Amino acid sequence: MIYLDYSATSPVDKKVLDTYNNVSVNFIGNSNSLHKLGIEAKKLENEATAQIKKIMKLKDEEVIYTSCSSESNNLAIKGVALRNQKKGMHIITTNLEHSSVYGSISYLQTQGFEIDIVKTNEYGLVDLENLKELLREDTILVTIIEVNSETGVKQNIEEIALLLKNYNCYFHVDATQAIGKIRTDYTNVDLISFAAHKFFGPKGIAVLIKKKNVLIENLIHGGKSTTKYRSGTPALPLIVSISKALRIIDENIDIYYNYIKELNDLLVKGLKKYKNVTINSNEYSIPHILNISVINIKPETFQHALENYEIYISTQSACSANNPVSKSVLEVTKNEKRASYSIRISIAGITTVEEIDQFLIAFDSCYKELNIGWFMRLIRVSSSWCVSCIITKKAWDELKEIYDCIEYDYDMDEELLKNYNVGNILPVIIIEQNNIEVKRIIGEKSKKEILEIINNIGVKIWKK
Repeated sequence: MIYLDYSATSPVDKKVLDTYNNVSVNFIGNSNSLHKLGIEAKKLENEATAQIKKIMKLKDEEVIYTSCSSESNNLAIKGVALRNQKKGMHIITTNLEHSSVYGSISYLQTQGFEIDIVKTNEYGLVDLENLKELLREDTILVTIIEVNSETGVKQNIEEIALLLKNYNCYFHVDATQAIGKIRTDYTNVDLISFAAHKFFGPKGIAVLIKKKNVLIENLIHGGKSTTKYRSGTPALPLIVSISKALRIIDENIDIYYNYIKELNDLLVKGLKKYKNVTINSNEYSIPHILNISVINIKPETFQHALENYEIYISTQSACSANNPVSKSVLEVTKNEKRASYSIRISIAGITTVEEIDQFLIAFDSCYKELNIGWFMRLIRVSSSWCVSCIITKKAWDELKEIYDCIEYDYDMDEELLKNYNVGNILPVIIIEQNNIEVKRIIGEKSKKEILEIINNIGVKIWKK
């Protein structure tokens, strides 16, 4: 099994899992309790929080524990908006955000908030001049993702934060795809979201870092926790685990980065040789994420073809996979076709060179099996019937010169074909080099008759 979907989630580090189990067994007290067991639990919780703040070089910021980055993003965006709406109701974001950001701002629009989308340049980077133009006296929040989960494009958070220091608004950064992969100075950032499962921690625990002077409205009411902004019994095993996972990844982050860059270079070199493959990630993308488009084949088809080799990649962000056109790839490439055929390969420090080599071999096989550049066509070979088949473009062009053909550029199934008044639909034929295989017979003609007809057409063309 070769796992290349680390941007969706990562396996739990065994050391982190051991920590989780140890805390679960040996620290049974509620850290809000005043008895000895509660005090011991609270002490461990405070130590875990202090370690997170030390690693991230935080001083007066507050660490709020949540269940996932989606919750952290919701708490940051809705929390700031609802608490500060008397000051203003204007928010700025980008077209590169996680779906939880769009969900939050869409909700706020129904409450009367005004949203502006800042422009990006040809690399997908925020246009700082346009950002300045959009900022207003009633702007209360700018929320920008640090690393886009599909293309890997990294925004210059430090530069944006310095710019926003001159304005009276809060700056929220969704750092979910950045923490554990790259180092960033968050000194001038007001709110930061990230989750443990992106850097070999357990699922179910995330963080919202908030500067103490930032006022937000809590979304969960009632109950006591580590903070008034997020109620609920502190999940001590998860809190200690995210701290442990962050420490382990931070100790190796520079070594991993250089190694992952080498793996990324191998991938790019191996994939650039294909005519119908385009690289969507660019020089501003972190090496952990490589986005490509395999033109003229559905991303899900290629994904499932690789599954046959026990290789696992992603078509889009796992949280926004219902849209056939990738909004993020479209924003970076400005090309709708590339955005419609994009797939994501994401790697980590535990990915091996051998896995990359095996992936490229499997990719080559899938590329040939699916015969990228072949098209589904309807070919009229007489006035009374037509053939549905897959052929190469070269063969199709040769057929068009010989026969009166009708062309359709989309995939077809039996029901769709029946709706077209082009005669009786007979077989579905797959032509692969010199081999012809009848996959499905629709109509009354026998397989032998069909093969005789196709033999007079297809094979002669292929043998030219």
